[in-house]
Amino acid sequence: MVSLEGLVAVAAVLTSLALLAGRLWAGRLAEPGGWREEEEEGVSFITEDGSGRCRLLCKPSALAQHLVRSLGRSTALWGGHWPWPRWPRLQMLQQLLQPPSPVPAVARELLQLPDTGLVALDWLVGPWGVTGGGGGGPSPVLLLIPNATGKVTGGLLQLGLRALERGFIPVIFNRRGHNGCPLTTPRLQPFGDPGDLREAVTYLRCRHPTASLLAVSEGSGSGLLLAYLGERGSSSHLAAAACLSPVFRGRDWFEAGMPWLYEWPLLLHLKQGLSRYAGSLAEALDVDRVLGSRSLRELEEALFCRTKSRPTSWEAYWERNEPLRDADEAAVPVLCLCSTDDPVRGPPARSLPLELFRSSPYFFLLLTPRGGHCGFPRGDPGRCWGHEAVLEYFRAMGEFLRAEERRKGLLRSRRLGGPTGEPPVFTWQRSYTR
Repeated sequence: MVSLEGLVAVAAVLTSLALLAGRLWAGRLAEPGGWREEEEEGVSFITEDGSGRCRLLCKPSALAQHLVRSLGRSTALWGGHWPWPRWPRLQMLQQLLQPPSPVPAVARELLQLPDTGLVALDWLVGPWGVTGGGGGGPSPVLLLIPNATGKVTGGLLQLGLRALERGFIPVIFNRRGHNGCPLTTPRLQPFGDPGDLREAVTYLRCRHPTASLLAVSEGSGSGLLLAYLGERGSSSHLAAAACLSPVFRGRDWFEAGMPWLYEWPLLLHLKQGLSRYAGSLAEALDVDRVLGSRSLRELEEALFCRTKSRPTSWEAYWERNEPLRDADEAAVPVLCLCSTDDPVRGPPARSLPLELFRSSPYFFLLLTPRGGHCGFPRGDPGRCWGHEAVLEYFRAMGEFLRAEERRKGLLRSRRLGGPTGEPPVFTWQRSYTR
């Protein structure tokens, strides 16, 4: 018996192939991302096979110099040869629909929140039934945040597998009511409300007190991570973060609309999950309006603006939920991996906050001309060079932090005239980003 989601996936693939072939035949397959301003600045990375052509845009600092050196020595930016480099929508569908290989095993843990709501933490234990770790010292914990609809894509699972192979402990954060997480309160998590994520991070910190805690988000799920980093500042408990094809401006993104090949499957996926809780949601929402929504914007308004108890306007909702509303307070290094041909985020001229990367010492933009939305395909089937770049970034950040800890410990020992002890727990300070 084929599931509804499986039929939707097959229909989307067949329709997209027909649409793309028709546009190519008619000679109208334009290449998105014609804006060239972002290509005039930043540090360029040209790989030996010519496939990388990435640029790193950031404020000059010691941390930035270390990252440039690490990425320059690494092969992580080698994209390989993708047979359809100018078809970002096809790359997007591959990322959205292709299952990982091998399929990882998952151990679910439910975390109860102060209002008795639940979020689910899915620990990836690999297809072999073993967790990450091993080697010297505690293994870093990698928190994976799916897109805003809760869809755990094959790409996100593939990133978890790559991290598991390299000794990380990957865990997926599932919002209330998403991905089979029970909905015990008539309340869902708004687009940029980091309250539930804050509770999950606090729990992970208590469970692994000596391990580095890292986070990576995918697509529209980056709105949640960016909002969390801005709200928490230096108290985020994270050592570093990364965003794959992030959505920076939530309101503009919803109002502009997305390619229906992306929006339709995600809309059906979200409605299918919400329909399980129609009875419990009826006391707080107009369920008929929710399930009858024809776009992600209509659904967002029905869920969070047109509530029965506390209705609000669309403008007021985004004043509280824009991802970058507190970006100036962020105090954790964040790598944002973007492509100029991203058909979901929108044109670079209006969707990339370049001034943020020019002025903040904590935000790094790794920009590539092609890669689609969370695609960044390699020559090997199912491989994504974006995953390799993110893991290399985390390795470089760990190396930088350890070097700073040793330097601080040595300076303290020289001042006190005694032997060096165990390095103190590292906390980010603005002096390290000058």
